[in-house]
Amino acid sequence: MKSLLLSTLFVICGLTVFAQQTLYTTTFNIAYYPEDVSSKNEYIKERCKLDIYYPQNMKGFSTVIWFHGGGLTGGSKEIPEELKGKGLCIVGVNYRLSPRVKAVNCIEDAAAAIAWVFNHIGEYGGDTSLIFIAGHSAGAYLALMNGLDKKWLNAYHINPNRIAGLIPLSGQAITHFVIRKERGIPKTQPVIDEFAPLYHVRADAPPLLLITGDREMELLGRYEENAYLARMMKLAGHKETRLLELQGYGHMMTEPAFPLLLNEVQRITAQKKKPADAGR
Repeated sequence: MKSLLLSTLFVICGLTVFAQQTLYTTTFNIAYYPEDVSSKNEYIKERCKLDIYYPQNMKGFSTVIWFHGGGLTGGSKEIPEELKGKGLCIVGVNYRLSPRVKAVNCIEDAAAAIAWVFNHIGEYGGDTSLIFIAGHSAGAYLALMNGLDKKWLNAYHINPNRIAGLIPLSGQAITHFVIRKERGIPKTQPVIDEFAPLYHVRADAPPLLLITGDREMELLGRYEENAYLARMMKLAGHKETRLLELQGYGHMMTEPAFPLLLNEVQRITAQKKKPADAGR
């Protein structure tokens, strides 16, 4: 009888655990520009799409919008494996690429994709107060430009301060080298103008976690750009800027950076949910 009881409890517990497992699904190739825009531009219609990986049986989850790298000249949307199965929604975004378009169009596409997520993630069960923007290299640059320069998201009537957190991995803080190339400026000549995240430092920006590779192994001055951005954000009065340097890793430092990204999402999510829970 005792053996039967233990067996029964084991089966019940096993079924309970199975029932509580989070199930994920991915919806591919969602156009984030409206039809009246994409129908007039073949490249937008072809390229400006996103994939959504999200938990099916959860509500109020956090979302990470992920912009791929590739120097604004290559790469494709991706849902990083390291971010899957963590109770989060991941949105992988494609954007138009240089030289087929100007770099400014890449920033515009990123804004359109972010706006789409703010306007639609609730339909999938996501919490619009828990949308994080992240990316690697060129994708990190797009995240920074849209998180710091308010004009891109303001065009969609979205205040970028609604972003729960910015987590750029090895992004450019000065004017992107593709924009400098468009102007005939060599990549070793730094420029800080309206197309530099550094130009838009402000005290009221979302929490900012900058992550780079080893300063001796990174791309041209990439760590130093981020260090300067971190310093200027703090001097501007921003209270939640942090900079992490991954010793021993070069520009392709995403593998050790992903756990840090997840920790930041979890930290801010817990922080934002705490007041609501405390009031119960």
